[in-house]
Amino acid sequence: MTSARSSDTSSPPAADVAFLLAQVGAHAAAQFAERLAPLQLLPPHAGILRALRHSDGLSQTALSEKLGMFPSRLVVLLDALEERGLLERRNSPEDRRSYALHLTRAGQEMVQRIGRIAQEHRQALCAALDDAEQAQLAALLERIAAEQQLTAGVHPGYRKLGKGRPAGPDG
Repeated sequence: MTSARSSDTSSPPAADVAFLLAQVGAHAAAQFAERLAPLQLLPPHAGILRALRHSDGLSQTALSEKLGMFPSRLVVLLDALEERGLLERRNSPEDRRSYALHLTRAGQEMVQRIGRIAQEHRQALCAALDDAEQAQLAALLERIAAEQQLTAGVHPGYRKLGKGRPAGPDG
């Protein structure tokens, strides 16, 4: 006789949690990118603008370190945001050799638009959960992120931006 538990597929076994996190995470990232597309932004652009909203005047070096990304890759993203008038580089008052990054008025407005998109995205993604369940899920995910030593508010994908293939034995 088989147990009712072995035929019950309504709740996944604990071993499937990692897969489900990856599945939902990949889906959420793709959906967010689609929601940003009308603004002509990529998720890394949105993350940079968000970081600057919290740390206006941050140097390029400090932003690169905060995001854990290669400085050369960050410069490309910053150039695109500056060309669109969303941020500006100013000479740093502490070090004339570096730039301080500041959101422009258009950049601040874009951050607000991104915030509305992020809210809509969260609501659509979590539609199956009530407010209490969403709070519980957020708390559990925050615990997992902290235990995994992930930087709060920073997508780990920045670490991969700009990385080429690993060097082989010849260089």
